[in-house]
Formats: sequence, C-alpha cells, structure tokens
Amino acid sequence: MPTKVMGDVVHCVLDRMPHSMNLLMMEASLPCTALKLTPTTNPDILSFQGVLRVPSTDPSDGYANRYERAFAEVKSRGETLFMPYIMAGFPSQAETVDLAKALHDGGCGAMELGMPFSDPLADGPTIQIANSVALAGGAGIEHVLDSVRRLRADGIEIPITLMGYLNPLLAYGRTHGAADVADNMSSLEPFALDAAEAGADGIIIVDLPPEESDHALAALRAKNLCLVYLLAPTSTPERIAAVAQRACGFIYLVSVTGTTGARDSLPPDLVDFVARVRSAPQLPLAVGFGVSNREQVETVGRLCEAAVIGSAVITTVQEAAPADRLETLRAFAEVITGRRGEEAAE
Repeated sequence: MPTKVMGDVVHCVLDRMPHSMNLLMMEASLPCTALKLTPTTNPDILSFQGVLRVPSTDPSDGYANRYERAFAEVKSRGETLFMPYIMAGFPSQAETVDLAKALHDGGCGAMELGMPFSDPLADGPTIQIANSVALAGGAGIEHVLDSVRRLRADGIEIPITLMGYLNPLLAYGRTHGAADVADNMSSLEPFALDAAEAGADGIIIVDLPPEESDHALAALRAKNLCLVYLLAPTSTPERIAAVAQRACGFIYLVSVTGTTGARDSLPPDLVDFVARVRSAPQLPLAVGFGVSNREQVETVGRLCEAAVIGSAVITTVQEAAPADRLETLRAFAEVITGRRGEEAAE
C-alpha cells in the first residue's frame, strides 16, 4: 500500500479490502475524514485521498487536537461546552489576556478571540463597537497573536479559535514575508505560520465561503490549524455537504439569518436546522449568534455540543466598572456554566 504524506493530507493507493483503510489509519496514527475514492484502470484498486484530522497537541493523550479533548471532557461530564467570544484589544490591549483568563477561570471550555476589523459585516452593534474601540487603541493581528502566546505561556490549554475577516489576514501576509503578494491566498501563509507558532487551534474566516476556501484550507492545514466553517439556517444541502467535507474541530451554526447580538429567545426553527446539519458531518456542532444566558445555553445543549456567546460577553465587560471587570466576567462565566446561580452573581 504505497503512501505519501504531505502535511495533513495522505495520498495512497489501497485495495478494496476494509483492512487497508485500517492500516492507513494506523500508519498515519490519526483518523481520516473527508475521504475521496476514485476508480483506477484496475478494477481491484482504488485511488484514495484522505484528509487527516489536524493535530495541534501531543497525540499521545489519545486526541488529535485540543478541540477533540475539550469536547470529550464536557461530554464525559454531561455538560455543554461554553465558548465565549472576546474582542482582542477591547476595552484595551492591556486587558485582553486577563479577560480571557477570567473566562477560563469561570469555566469556559474553549474560547474565540476576535481579530479587529473595520468592516465586520456579520456583527451587530455591540461587536462593531468593540472592533472600533480595539482598532482605535492600536490592536491588530500582532496583538491577537501575542495574546495567544501569553495565554499559552500562562498554562491555558483550552482550544483558542481566532475569529475575523479575510482582508486583515491577507494584509498581514503582505507585510510579513508572503512569497507572492499578488496571489491573495498565498498571502495567508505567514499568518498561518505565526498563528500556529503562537498556539492557536483554529480560524474562523467569516466572509470566506467554503466553495472558495480550499487554498486557505491548505495553508492552515499545513500548519496544523483547523479552518472552522459557518453554516446558517439558509444553508442548502450542497453547502452543508461542502462544509462537512472540509470541516475540522467543530462546525459553527449561526442560529439566525442576521447579525450577532443578544436576543431574548432562540429561533423556533433551530431544532430543524440542527437536524439538517447533524445528518452530514461527524464533528461537534456549536450554536452562536443570539445566545446570551444560561437558559439558552441549556436549550442549545439539548441539541448541540457547544454554545457560543459573544455580544453578552462584550456587554458584561462594557457595563462593569474597570476595577470590577475581571470578577464580573468570571462570575458571568460561572453562571453560564452552571457553577453558580444568577442570584449569587448579582
């Protein structure tokens, strides 16, 4: 069974016997996903291409990456993974790491770190303001990556997903040694390298559709980073299948056809939406956009593995007195994760 390993992509030829797949998986030491089998001229041979789940931690613990470990841990406890979003550089660059650590101390199982951008079209007013404040304070991609480095140096080992838009990542590459600045997607390679070295686990590029993402996907996978995709209630079966083929880490379900922002209730069609997506991928699902309180997290947890909260986190920081921000945010996380009641946090 000849095999050629290139980064996290394995190219090989195998016969039709099931044991050949097992041998490949053992040889690669990782499970394969997104398999593509194509016939050759020999009817007993298939040409095979398998994409491995991307390793970002020591595989000796039995998990391919931090995402797998985090989701396995909350599943073993019968809990929903709380994944808060904070904007790097909001309300100041000096506070980014401490705010992230407060959420970690409050019990979050993963986190998203926002990358400031001037035109965050998918975001509502709360996160738009956070973007503006961060940019006005001088925060950019360098600050985001430095924050990840500091969190890892302080022993924070939960998955960290960087979330933002394509243009700042391309601009970063053009000023950090991209081999071909005329080739947009090759400009992602310096960012992928630096994000991986900083200790990030995955990237959400909000405005990059899956059908146009393969170059970005290759650049990130080459550095053992997951490209995390978004699906919306309007996503077609074809779009869901395209995401399922490429996904790594988890799939982010946008609960509403609108922008980010806290809402009083979750949409009534969320159950049907989750069911449509659940039939395709074998990865955990996270629901975001509109999730803001413990009750909604519990509802999401009956359907999916994770709940993402962004605007309510930003608002909690914004409304707290500067001296109380860390304790207030930690208490918020404890309420969301069920470690304390809402009355005790007031």
